[in-house]
Amino acid sequence: MYKIMLADDEGIVIDSLRFILEKEFANQCIIESAQTGRGFIELAESFRPDIAVMDIQMPGINGIEAIKEIKEIHSSTIFIILSAYDKFDYAQDAINLGVLEYLNKPVARTKITQVIKKAMDIIEREREKRRRDLIIREKLETVVPIIENGLINSILFNEYFKEDVENYKKLLGIRENCGYAIVLVSGEEQEGNHMTNAVGAGVHIQNNYSIVREIVKGSFQCIVGSAMANKIPVFVPANHQGMEYNDRIELINKSRELIRALKKRLNVNFRVGIGSIHNFDEAMESYNEALNTLIHTTTLVAHVDDMSNSCDYEADYPIEYEKAVFEYTGEGDVTGAVAAANHFFDWMAANYAEHIMDIKLKALEFVLWSEHIVYESGGMTYEFLSRQDYLPVLLQINELDGIRSWFTEKIRLSCLNISGKKKERSTNVIGKAKAYINCCYNRQISLDDVSREVNISPYYFSKIFKEETGVNFIDYLTDIRIDKAKDLLENTDFSMKEICGKVGYSDPNYFSRSFKKNVGVTPTDYKERKKG
Repeated sequence: MYKIMLADDEGIVIDSLRFILEKEFANQCIIESAQTGRGFIELAESFRPDIAVMDIQMPGINGIEAIKEIKEIHSSTIFIILSAYDKFDYAQDAINLGVLEYLNKPVARTKITQVIKKAMDIIEREREKRRRDLIIREKLETVVPIIENGLINSILFNEYFKEDVENYKKLLGIRENCGYAIVLVSGEEQEGNHMTNAVGAGVHIQNNYSIVREIVKGSFQCIVGSAMANKIPVFVPANHQGMEYNDRIELINKSRELIRALKKRLNVNFRVGIGSIHNFDEAMESYNEALNTLIHTTTLVAHVDDMSNSCDYEADYPIEYEKAVFEYTGEGDVTGAVAAANHFFDWMAANYAEHIMDIKLKALEFVLWSEHIVYESGGMTYEFLSRQDYLPVLLQINELDGIRSWFTEKIRLSCLNISGKKKERSTNVIGKAKAYINCCYNRQISLDDVSREVNISPYYFSKIFKEETGVNFIDYLTDIRIDKAKDLLENTDFSMKEICGKVGYSDPNYFSRSFKKNVGVTPTDYKERKKG
C-alpha cells in the first residue's frame, strides 16, 4: 500500500485527482487531502505520506515552504508539484528540494498516472533495499556473536595463531591493538567475595544470553564472549596503554549502572571485575587481573588499578622487552628473543653499569625463567645438576660485555631447544603421516583419518603438513595416487577399472578427470603413448 496525500486550494482539483488515483490504483493506495499549507503540514505529521501531490500557491503557507517543513519530519516523502504557475523561481526551488516532477496545469490523466507509477517504483526499490538490509542485519545478528566469541576465545585463552586474531579484528572492524578485559560473575546472592548458586545463575544467564549481550553492548563498545558457567568474559578495545583516573572512575560507574540494568531485567545479581589495558596478545593477563580483583575484594565492581596486589615497576623499567624475551623464547624465535635480550641489557648497562652483581642476578633470573619455559614445552629434559656451573661462571665475569655474551647465548640456546623440538615433532609427525598415506593411499582415507593416526587435531595437522611438505594433504595424496596409477598403466595389463580401484578411486570417471588434470592426458592416452 502507498499513502498518497493531495493538497490544493481547489476542491475540484482534489476530487479529480482522487478519482484518477482510485480508478488506476484502487487497491494500492490510501488517499488523504488538505486545502491549505498549514493543513497539509499538520496532516503530514500524522499521515506520513509516501507520495505528496500538491499545488504551489495555497492559502497561508505556500507549497515550497510546506515541503521544507514536511521534509524535516518525514524525509522519504516523494513530492510532485502540480501548479498553474509556470515560474522559473518556483521550479528552481522545487528542484533544489528534490521534487520528483513539476507539472503545469492542466495535466492529462495519463501523465498523472505515469508520474505516480514512477514514484511508486522508486518507493518499491527503497522498500526492497530496506528489506535486503534488514535481512543482512538479521544474519549479522546471528553471525557476529559467533565471530566475537571466536575472538574472545583466541585472545583471552591463548588459543590462536596471530593471523586468526587479525582476521577476527578485520571482520569486526576493530582497529585498536590493545584493550582491557571485563568479567561478569553472576549469582543468587553475594557472600563475601563469591556469588551463591553459581550453577543456577549460570543456567539462567545462558538461557537469557541474548538479553545480557544486548545490555552489555548498550554500556560498552566491546566484544562479548559466551557464558561460561556463571561468568561472561568481555573485551573492550582501547587506543592506548594506561587509563587516566577520571576515565577509570567513569568506567567503574558505568559498570555499576550495568549491574543495576542486568538485575532489573533478569533478576540476577552480578559482580564486575576489570583488568588493565594490555596488547591483544596479552589479553589473558587482563582477564586474570579482572578475576583476581573479585577474589581479593568484596565490592560489586573492582578495577585492578585499585588493588595493591599487582606488581609495580620503577618508572622507566623496560617491561616490554622483558615480556618480549619470554614470548619469543616460547615461540622458539631466536632472532626476536636475542634482540629483546640485548635491548634489556642495554637498559641495565645504561642505568646500572656500576651494579655488576645486580646485573648478573637479573641475567640469571631471565635465563632460569627462559629455561623453565623450555622445560614446560618439552624442549629439554630437566636434570638437577645441569646448571651447576651457572653461578661460578657468572661470578668470574666482571665486564659487561662478558655478562651480555653469557646472557644472550643462554637465551639463544633456550630458543634453539624449543624450535628444535618443534621441528623434531613436526618431522616425526609428518614422517609418520607420509608412511600412513603411502601404505593406505588405495583406501578411502581422509585428512581426519591421517590426523587421528598421528594423534593431533586436523586443523594443526593440516597447517604443519603444508609447512613441511609445501603442498596440502589432498594434493599430496593425489600425487601419490597418480604416480602409482602411471606405474600400473606402464607396467601391467590391468583394466582401467582395476587400476582405478587399486589407487584409491571409487569412480572411474573421477579418476580419469583427476589423471588428465595432473598429467595432461587421459589414462588411456597415457597408456597408449607409453606402449607405442
